[in-house]
Amino acid sequence: MSTRASAARYARALFDVALQERVLEQADTDLTTFSDLLQRHDDLTRALNNPVVPAPKKRALVQELLARLSVSGPVAKLLLRLAERDRLSVFPDMVGLFRQRLMEHQQVVQAEVTTAQPLAPERQAELQQQLARVTGRRVTMTTKVDPEIIGGIITKIGTIVYDGSVASQLTRMRERLVTR
Repeated sequence: MSTRASAARYARALFDVALQERVLEQADTDLTTFSDLLQRHDDLTRALNNPVVPAPKKRALVQELLARLSVSGPVAKLLLRLAERDRLSVFPDMVGLFRQRLMEHQQVVQAEVTTAQPLAPERQAELQQQLARVTGRRVTMTTKVDPEIIGGIITKIGTIVYDGSVASQLTRMRERLVTR
């Protein structure tokens, strides 16, 4: 089984258990806590993913980390299971897939907005409300500034990109003039 498929299976199982036990938000917080720890400590990540380190030692290490981080419940059980099976390498993919399922369950979409100039906070809030109306879901929004788009806005929601930038409009106009 591929790593991605395995991560999807674990994410689905964790989501189902957390939903049944009504601890979805806590599971997400626990995943973030453990993930942050791994990101801050490359040596720890290497040790947990190293095939030379025996699975029982990985399990003991994970168990000690969980106690110190106060991670419990379904996330703790899953991390211990991953350590026992020497499958901690799927953890980063599993976290991303779990969050996708959580966002779908909560009817939240992620929007990435690119503008030529930084948006004022009130304009960001207004745009977020407009996107929520259009999508029919709650919107979490990240913004980027790219002066090369000259003006306008580029919005990416999932795999859909709405490009209203001046740069792309100029490119389209140039293409139309050249073909005539």
